[in-house]
Amino acid sequence: MIVVDTNIISYFYLYSEYSQLAEQTLKKNPIWSAPLLWRSEFRNVLTFYVRKKIITLAEAIEVFECAEELLKENEYEVNSMQVLSLSHSSGCSAYDCEFVNLAKDLGAFLVTQDKKILQNFPQTALSMSQFLRS
Repeated sequence: MIVVDTNIISYFYLYSEYSQLAEQTLKKNPIWSAPLLWRSEFRNVLTFYVRKKIITLAEAIEVFECAEELLKENEYEVNSMQVLSLSHSSGCSAYDCEFVNLAKDLGAFLVTQDKKILQNFPQTALSMSQFLRS
């Protein structure tokens, strides 16, 4: 099991320069986890893609349903006090620290491309390339 942030989920379902790495990440570890926050963040990403006419609303709904299936039974609530503490000590957003907190709670790695998270939480966070080499 690994924790993935919303960007990794987006790279897997929406074409980008990181899509191939996201596919390889899923092949290496197909059990992806995330805090419940991922749903709101991913809906926001999909809404942006629909507004920019990159995908249709029907495609966005289908992609979201696929992502829900992938993360089914691996979505978690996080401890607000721990998230706030992590955010305060690192300078990272509370949103980002939800993913960090979950990884710490589960004893798993957080796979992310976020440079600030990677810099502030080197014991917990790995880039996709680092994860694939590990």
